[in-house]
Formats: sequence, C-alpha cells, structure tokens
Amino acid sequence: AVLFLLPFSVPLVFRGLGADGPSPVPQILAFLPWFLAPAWVGLVFAVLARRALLVLWAVAVLVATGWFLQPYGPDAPVEAADAPGSRFRVLTANLHHGDAVEALRELLRDERPQLVAVQECDTRCVQALGANEVRDAYPHRVVVEGGSAEGSALLSAYPLRSTPPVPGELAMPGAVVDVGKRSLRFQLAHPMPPLLRTIGPWERELGRLADYAAGHGNGPLVIAGDFNATQDHAAFRAVLDTGLQDVARLEGRSRTPTWPTQTAPPLGAQIDHVLVSEDFDTHGVTFFDLPRSDHRAVLADIAVR
Repeated sequence: AVLFLLPFSVPLVFRGLGADGPSPVPQILAFLPWFLAPAWVGLVFAVLARRALLVLWAVAVLVATGWFLQPYGPDAPVEAADAPGSRFRVLTANLHHGDAVEALRELLRDERPQLVAVQECDTRCVQALGANEVRDAYPHRVVVEGGSAEGSALLSAYPLRSTPPVPGELAMPGAVVDVGKRSLRFQLAHPMPPLLRTIGPWERELGRLADYAAGHGNGPLVIAGDFNATQDHAAFRAVLDTGLQDVARLEGRSRTPTWPTQTAPPLGAQIDHVLVSEDFDTHGVTFFDLPRSDHRAVLADIAVR
C-alpha cells in the first residue's frame, strides 16, 4: 500500500501548500486527476492488510485528490455581448517544431478563427503561413522566427500593432488588436517546460506572464498558448489570480487533456489554454487533434463587452 500512496502523497502536500516543489513534483502534479487510481489500489491493499493507519492514509489521499479536482477560479457571470462585431474566435496551436503546420492550415480553413496564437513555428512554418491563402485570411501578424521550438506567431484577421514581448527562452510576442470599436491585448504564452533542468526558467517565465497580466492595466486581455502548466501548478494559478479566467474552465472543460496526444485522451493533461479578462463572455470551447503534433489545438468562442 505504501508504494501506491507515497509517490502521490508528496505532490499532494506541495499542492496543498500552494507550491510546485522540486523535480519531479511539477511533472507529477500535471497528472493529478489520475492520483485516484493508485489511491484506490492502496486502499484495497490497506484494507486487506487490516492496517488502520494505512487505510486512513489512503482515504486522505482520495479526499485530497477529490478536493483539488474542483475547477480553479470563480464561475463566470451569465451575460451577453450585444455590440456588433464583438464576437470572435481565438485558436492556440503548438505545432511540434513546425511539423503540424499543414494540419494547422487545414484547421484555419475549416474553423476560420479571427485570432491565432502559434507556438513552435520554425522556418517551414513561417513559409507555410506566408502563403497567399493564409495571408489573405490573416493579413495582420507578428512573427518571431526561430529554430525548432523557439519561433512563434500571432495571426489576426483584424488590424494589430506589435507590443513588447514577454521575455522567455521561447518567443512570446504580443499585440494590441482592434476588434470593431474595441482594442484588446493579445499575448502568446509559451514558457519553458518543467523538465529536470528547467524548473527555474519555467517558474520565472510563468511569473513574468503573471506580472504582465497584473500590470497590463484596464481593458480586455487574451493570453493564449502552451503554458506547460495545469491548474494544479501554483505558478499557473498565479496567472489566473491576476483576474484572468480560463475559457475551458468557464465552459466546463477544465480537465479536457491537450497533451500528450500520443496517449489515450483521458490520460493527458490540459496545458494549452485561452485565458481572458473579465471583459469577455464565453460561448464555447473546442479541442482539435493536430496530426504530427503532440498537442491538441484549443478554439475559444468569445465576445468582448
């Protein structure tokens, strides 16, 4: 029973303390919903062994996991945006070193989002997004070229003006976008992943995104991208605590996995997000498989008030 309970009890302690802890705690926390399976197995072994303390331990793990499974953040008020042209779609897609750019182009043709945040946009990706078909649909853009995972792009059907990027190892460009009579900030997120040697940069870059969100001032804000973090990571919750809301959470999909697509969908984690300020109403969220990418794309239907 101890073998089933101990590896997951330590991450739960960090989760309860509001900290991400050292490696491998952040990596394990990404899959917190699945702590229930070993906890149930541990409970069975504890009962069979007739060990009261082990039974209590297993029950505590089950209760704590169930508590943390609740969606993080407040529910959204039910309001409708009536301003003409205020409703639009935002898509975020990680292309896995540019490998999924053709799948992205097909998705853009089918779904026609107005704002697009593209991560891991390499040279092939930049060239493909420069094709006439894509440029006609998205004449306004901010592109940061880079090899493999470093490059990123913001595509827009609306006029935009580039803003200073959020500093990071991977490009995180931003822009001010004119949607009808409103202007909103559109920021791409792609902090480093929490690998063994990159826990520090991961925390710092999520912290910079939180600082950006807290300091952007009044007005509509959308941050979309591969955050390499779930709601069970303290560094990501700090971004939400600035007043942003996750569209997936508002639409009842806070546990829908977006990565890794190589596993059965229920076994993944939601690390790709579209976050919005309180200036928006949400009208749906959809997840799409992207052939040749290890991430699913996230499409949010939103309206600025």
